[in-house]
Amino acid sequence: MLDQTDGTIERAASRVGRYRWVIVALLFAATAINYVDRQMIGVLKPTLAADLKWSETDFANVIFFFQMAYAIGYIGFGRIVDLIGARLGYAAAFIVWTAAHIAHGGVYSVTQFAMARFGLGLGESGNFPAGIKAVTEWFPAKERSFAIGVFNAGANVGAIITPLVVPWLTLSYGWRTAFVVTGVVSLVWLVAWLAIYRRPEEQPRLSATELAYIQQDPADPIVAIPWKRLLRVRETWAYALGKFFIDPIWWFFLFWLPGFLGDRYDLDLKSFGPPLVVIYLLSDLGSVVGGWASSRMMKAGRSVNFARKTTMLACAFAVTPIFFSQSIDSLWLNVLVIGIATAAHQAFSANLYTLPSDLFPRAAVGSVVGIGGTVGAIGGMLMAKYAGFILDTFGSYTALFAVAGSAYFLALLAVHLLSPRLAPVRI
Repeated sequence: MLDQTDGTIERAASRVGRYRWVIVALLFAATAINYVDRQMIGVLKPTLAADLKWSETDFANVIFFFQMAYAIGYIGFGRIVDLIGARLGYAAAFIVWTAAHIAHGGVYSVTQFAMARFGLGLGESGNFPAGIKAVTEWFPAKERSFAIGVFNAGANVGAIITPLVVPWLTLSYGWRTAFVVTGVVSLVWLVAWLAIYRRPEEQPRLSATELAYIQQDPADPIVAIPWKRLLRVRETWAYALGKFFIDPIWWFFLFWLPGFLGDRYDLDLKSFGPPLVVIYLLSDLGSVVGGWASSRMMKAGRSVNFARKTTMLACAFAVTPIFFSQSIDSLWLNVLVIGIATAAHQAFSANLYTLPSDLFPRAAVGSVVGIGGTVGAIGGMLMAKYAGFILDTFGSYTALFAVAGSAYFLALLAVHLLSPRLAPVRI
C-alpha cells in the first residue's frame, strides 16, 4: 500500500509545503559557521606563524590537538544526540565551540592556542551527529542523501566566506579581533535554532500531509542500543573505515591548502582569497550533486547499494588528478584540479554520511555517526603528524597529494568488503 500511495503523497507534499527544508537551511547555516571557525587557522597560518614563531611541526601539533578533541567529542556527542535529541544536542555543541572560538582571541603561545583548538574541536564534533540526526527525523530515506548533501554544502560556503572576510578583519583590526567578531556574530544562529527546531510531530507549522510524507518509512522500535553491540556489527566499521580514509584528506585541504597555494604561487593574505573561493564553490556544487545523483538513481529504481557505491566510485576517479598538483605551474589550472578533487570529496562524503541512516535504526544513527567521526578524527591526527614531518623534512607536498589521490578508493573498498549489499542491519 505504501508503494502505491508514495507518488500521491509526494505530489501532495509539494503542494502543501516544504517546511522540512527550513530545517535544512538551519543545518546549512550552522555548518557554514562551523567551517568559518574551523578554517580560520588555515587562512591565518602565515600570520600566526610569524606572530607566534611556528614551525610546520608546531602548526601540525595544534591541528593534532584539535583532531584529538574532535575524536573524543564526536563519539560523545553521537551518544548525547541519541539521548537528548537533535535540538538540545546541537545547541550544546554550538555553545561549546563558539566559546572556544572566541577564546582564540586571548591566546599568546602555541600551547594556549592548542588548548583553544582543543575546545573548538570538542564542540565542533557535535555538528554532524546532530545534523544527521535531524535529517533522519525530518526526511524519508529516499531524500536523506540529498538533504545531507545540501546542508553539508554549508561547509563549502563557510570555506568561501573565510578567505573573503577574515583577511579583511585581520588586516583592519588584527587576528585576535577577527576571532572575537566572527564568534559573537554567529550567536544569532543559536537563537534561531532554539526558536524553530522541533521534531516533526511537535512542529505546529508542519502540515499533516507533509508529516505523512516525512514518516512514510516503516517506524523503527525506539530502544536504546549500546555501543558494544554496534561495535560488533560489520556495517559500523564499513562506515567508520570509510571516514578513516577520507576525513584526513578534507582536513588536509582545509588546513594546509592556503599554505600550499602561498608557497607554490607566492600568494599572501590579500591574494589567495579568489583561488580558495573558486575551489570551495566547486566543492559546494559537488556536495549537492553527489547527494542528488544517488537519490536520483534510487528514485529511478536502483538499489541503495548500486546508487551509493556507483556515485562514490565516480568520485574516487575524479580525485586522482590531484597526484600531479605539486608539479602544475599554472595557478588556475591547479585551482581547477584541486576544486574537482574537493567537489568529489564532498560528493563522496554526502553518500558516506547517509549510510548510517540507510543501514541502522533511527535510535542508533547518532551513535554510529559518532563512532565513524571518532575513527575519522584519529585518521586526521595521523595525517597532521605526517604532514608536519613531510613539510619540515622535504618541503614538498607531493607525498601528501599522493595520499589524497588514493584514499577514496581505499574507503570504497572498505565499505564494499564490509557491507557488500548495504543491507539494513537487524539489531
